[in-house]
Amino acid sequence: MNNEDKTKLLDVLQRTAGMTANQRLVVMLYAMHPTDRAGAVVETGAALAAPVGMSPTVFSRTRRQVVAAGWLEESDRLAHISYYRLSSKSTGEDVVVPLRRAT
Repeated sequence: MNNEDKTKLLDVLQRTAGMTANQRLVVMLYAMHPTDRAGAVVETGAALAAPVGMSPTVFSRTRRQVVAAGWLEESDRLAHISYYRLSSKSTGEDVVVPLRRAT
């Protein structure tokens, strides 16, 4: 992990200061895992929850709260499995490209 990665993780940690411990843990798990080209973490909730000792049910419920609050967003869905990525609220990055008037 390089200094840029550490700085990004610390930024996410600071942004989530007002959240519950479980909510922060879910966001940080998504921030720490490798992503695909779309920014999605291609891991199931059960796989993400296991290393931190959180039950899949609690992880899923907490992730729904975090998604509803705008910290994560659904990126892709394969069959019954949804994959999520950090939203711009989590990263602080402006991912919207301003429109230009056609000439």
